[in-house]
Amino acid sequence: MKSRRVPRKPNEHFFRWRCLRPRSNRALCAELHELSDRLSTDTGDTTHTRRDTRTSWLSVFPSLVRSRTADIMAALADMDLGELKTQLAAVEAAVQAKTTAADGAAALAGTIKNPYSRLYDRVSISTVHACPDKGASLIGASIVVGGWVKTGRVADKGALCFLEINDGTGPVNLQCIVRSEVYAIDELKATGTCVVVHGEVKAPPEGASQVVELHVTKVLHVGPCDAAKYPIAKKKISLEFLREKIHLRTRTNTIAAIARIRSALSYATHTFFHNNGFLYVHTPLITQSDCEGAGEMFQVTTLLQAADEEKEGETVPTAADVDAKRSEVTVAGEDVKAVKEVAKQEGGDKSAVKPAVDKMLKLKMELTEMEIASRKIGGILRDENGKIEYKEDFFGEPTFLTVSGQLNVETYACAMTSVYTFGPTFRAENSNTTRHLAEFWMIEPEIAFADLKDDMQCAEDYVRHCLNHVLKSNKKDLEFLSKMYDKESLSRIENVAQNAFGRVSYTEAIEILQKAVADGQKFVYPVEWGIDLATEHERYLAEQVYKKPVIVYNYPKDIKAFYMRLNDDDKTVAAMDVLVPGVGELIGGSQREERIDVMESRMKESGLDPAEYEWYMDLRRFGSVVHSGFGLGFERLILFCTGMDNIRDVIPYPRWPGNCT
Repeated sequence: MKSRRVPRKPNEHFFRWRCLRPRSNRALCAELHELSDRLSTDTGDTTHTRRDTRTSWLSVFPSLVRSRTADIMAALADMDLGELKTQLAAVEAAVQAKTTAADGAAALAGTIKNPYSRLYDRVSISTVHACPDKGASLIGASIVVGGWVKTGRVADKGALCFLEINDGTGPVNLQCIVRSEVYAIDELKATGTCVVVHGEVKAPPEGASQVVELHVTKVLHVGPCDAAKYPIAKKKISLEFLREKIHLRTRTNTIAAIARIRSALSYATHTFFHNNGFLYVHTPLITQSDCEGAGEMFQVTTLLQAADEEKEGETVPTAADVDAKRSEVTVAGEDVKAVKEVAKQEGGDKSAVKPAVDKMLKLKMELTEMEIASRKIGGILRDENGKIEYKEDFFGEPTFLTVSGQLNVETYACAMTSVYTFGPTFRAENSNTTRHLAEFWMIEPEIAFADLKDDMQCAEDYVRHCLNHVLKSNKKDLEFLSKMYDKESLSRIENVAQNAFGRVSYTEAIEILQKAVADGQKFVYPVEWGIDLATEHERYLAEQVYKKPVIVYNYPKDIKAFYMRLNDDDKTVAAMDVLVPGVGELIGGSQREERIDVMESRMKESGLDPAEYEWYMDLRRFGSVVHSGFGLGFERLILFCTGMDNIRDVIPYPRWPGNCT
């Protein structure tokens, strides 16, 4: 015989919460029984027993609870439930806090969406980590992120996958957890795969390194990557190999960190000059001036293109061909004379004159064309002296890619006071060292009404501003590069940013170096007055003597450019170099020569023709002013900040002899 199930009493259904059903309290039990006994009256049912009315009692339970809350709370108030009430209050507070936090997280998530990624309402990964408490303030919010998979790890026998995703906006990845029922894990886990995912931000398990993780609920986009062919593997790759994969190397942590630091330094550059009243000037890349006077310039011409377009089978007239044509012209000229003599005679035939003249003119034209054609060597026209005839070129004169925007930006300084240029420059120096590029960027300010002391102070303030900015905005990137490549790079940056630069004249610097040699210091290059300091000399002064940046000024005139102001000793010029630890020369600058007669003399000493610089001389001829400026190789500043050894790794697309990938 089946045992009959004993139904619960209605008052037991009244509370599901065991902690609120104290059997020992008679007052509360009586109250609850009373409420149950009155159930039939409250529901309008007076004929059924307590058991018979069970179903209807449960149907009206919520409303009854609400109607009797005051009575229940009054009954509870008479009970000795202090500890229980404290626990309930804590639970209520926790629930309220969680609800408030979830609401706050959702609200916060709505404010950090990328304004130009409305397609997905995507949030940048760096923005997630930048939220309060390193992203913990987003816990409970639903967001969309996109990026490239750094690593993918399958766990729980294929039930889920851990993806480390980075979108390039910061050095820290975001861990995303994808379950197999959400998306096919095998299509996501390969390094290099691009994904866009939607999910909820949650706290990771206790002891995890990350502060937050994303539990994916939907995969919005997958850009598959063939792991077998992808050249940027998870393991460490040499920088030399990455230079062969320029188009993909930004996917690596190193190059991405360098790119962010480069961007931050660019921003700091414009901010510094803007805040100090400088005007940004775009100087030309194509020029006819050699600012450095070294002659190592890339030439710009269309003549080679014209030479390549020469018609196949076209032969160049030889000297014999030209002489033969010249003889024909001579004969034709004699024929014209003879015809004209006959025509002058009485009854002479004048109709023969015009054809003879036309024949002679045609032959002369052919001779001219032949002479020009005979001067073409390799399809390029030469003049009578065998030099290239640039009148046929695009600009009509020899033109080059600039090695510096200084001369051009000076024209603006002599009218608008404080200006600067920031752009690419080029040098055709056949060098394969770790410090040279064929294409590089220069920052070149020019200041009117300023002497060498003003110039040195501006250079110092600029460098320290840039370093303080990058320390504030890119500390994680700097720490990563310091850990991976140069353990002392971060401390060097802080040292330069925090300390005033030293000052020493060139002559004093030579004396310091000579004393060091006398004391046993070994240098590869000899030290004597008049030399251009080598990198080893510069670094010794900055690292061993001053142990901070130092500015060397008043260099010998013979090793500096013509536009630098000649000092009263007639041996040195008002030039300066900023030397920093770990790099050597970072900045070169000078007070510019404002005296036209002195400049003309200096140009002739340098083998330059003043006539080719008439426009530059006009700045001294019409309203000359004392002015100064300097140039900073931007890539060298990045080298200093990143601690990298090779300058080819700190520019997006490096150019060097034999390489233009």
